[in-house]
Amino acid sequence: MKIHTVILAAGEGSRMHSKKAKSLQPVGGQSMLKRIHNTVLSLTEETSFVVGYEKDSVITEVKKFPGINHICEQKKPIGTADAVKSALDSINTDSKVLVLYGDVPLIKRETLNNLISITDESLTILSTELKNPTGYGRVKKNENGAVISIIEEKDASEDEKKVKEIFTGILCCNKTLLEEAIDEVSNDNAASEFYLTDIVSIINKKGFKISTCIVPNDEVKGANTKRELSELEEIYRKMKANDLLDMGITVSDPSRVDVRGEVSAGTDCQIDVNVILEGNVSLGNNVSIGPNTILKDVDIGDNSNIEAFSHLVSSKVGKNCSIGPYARLREGSHIADSAKIGNFVETKKTKVGKDSKANHFAYLGDAEIGDDSNIGAGTITCNYDGKDKHKTKIGNSSFIGTNSSLVAPVTIGSNAYVAAGSVITKDVPDNALGVGRAKQDNKENWSKKKD
Repeated sequence: MKIHTVILAAGEGSRMHSKKAKSLQPVGGQSMLKRIHNTVLSLTEETSFVVGYEKDSVITEVKKFPGINHICEQKKPIGTADAVKSALDSINTDSKVLVLYGDVPLIKRETLNNLISITDESLTILSTELKNPTGYGRVKKNENGAVISIIEEKDASEDEKKVKEIFTGILCCNKTLLEEAIDEVSNDNAASEFYLTDIVSIINKKGFKISTCIVPNDEVKGANTKRELSELEEIYRKMKANDLLDMGITVSDPSRVDVRGEVSAGTDCQIDVNVILEGNVSLGNNVSIGPNTILKDVDIGDNSNIEAFSHLVSSKVGKNCSIGPYARLREGSHIADSAKIGNFVETKKTKVGKDSKANHFAYLGDAEIGDDSNIGAGTITCNYDGKDKHKTKIGNSSFIGTNSSLVAPVTIGSNAYVAAGSVITKDVPDNALGVGRAKQDNKENWSKKKD
């Protein structure tokens, strides 16, 4: 049976005090909506998003998502059952329907997979247990442990109020049964809304057995305020830090590392405090990440050290490299084995060869640097002429003196030298010395004339 996910993202979230739709508020560097969609992407054939408040911005976000996605509009905010009903036409009859919420972003893929697997032709609901469930709908079960209804706080007896298990609103149900039950939901209540929770008792009365899947509360927390959003951020940070620890990574302080993507790592890696990991980050064996470092979409080889305050984006670092402190590797940087990029060095679309080094204060953009070459402090590859970018090439075993400007397009050969303070506008052949300085002229006794 196919799985079709419905994500409810029509909420306004007025208590967020934001012009953004609630589901577009960020957790872990991504909107809550994107985060929950990423979770279900491998579990579901198709996904329907129910939009309402600020629908245009939500639709813009959804159109960026991969997979087969449908956009359904809830015309008026008249309840969760009506929201799901607005998506039913987009769902094939022979589907299991997984109902999720755009503001409940931390549920795990394993949890949803389990929920789906135990759902046959009936309904399975996701529940959690609270020490203080006051205000939440209690899960009422019969003597055999099957769910018969959800009892709201105002309708609960004293014994029912003692029940700690509550319904999260997340469920999985056969599409035909779900559609029949929603058609029977009434809005005969104080808010005149159609509540999805009512389908539990409706389906029970039809003679179907309803099961529960109980999960930890942290997975199913939602956010209606910025305070609750910050609580989700804290939970997410802790979850991802625990993932790092489970991989065997030594984390100096799990409360001061932010994982905003996917991380893979070899053995004996270390991560210091205030590190941010975004996108896809791959660490080899014995990699050390210094404090206050940002890594986004990077691949770092064995035995390499990323020193403090470095910023690496869309880059690849080889084995036995030293990067930083205060280095910036921008997109397209490729640092080969045993190379060194030191403090206040910036690279972009640049390849640095084996054993080469730029120890400090340099900008290397649109460049190819061979093996065992040295880039002196203050060196700049002048790659932009105001209209187009041009390339600088430096061969093997070459030496670029301090405070040199290499005006691209230009090629420095192998075993070549550039004298300190030079402006190089022409190619320097192999084994040559390039000098591009203005002639020095000393004015004797010049300072005495000032008096």
